[in-house]
Amino acid sequence: MKTAVTTNIGFIYIEPNGLIGMHEAPVPQLLIVIQGEGWVCGEDGKRVDIATGDGVLWQQGQAHESGSTTGLTALVIQAEQINLT
Repeated sequence: MKTAVTTNIGFIYIEPNGLIGMHEAPVPQLLIVIQGEGWVCGEDGKRVDIATGDGVLWQQGQAHESGSTTGLTALVIQAEQINLT
């Protein structure tokens, strides 16, 4: 990944049976699962399972939420522009 704009990088931990509730991405957001497993969904409410090594990219304005029944640690990268090439 390469970016020419200010980029925020952080780690999140979703504890067992935890939830990051529905919210809009203020800028493009890339979530990469470092350890554990869980799920993500968009406004349609359809959950997609994610696990170690999986990544999810949300575009600016996309509403989404994330959760885990067993716990999940992820790297989150946010920037006004994210190029995955």
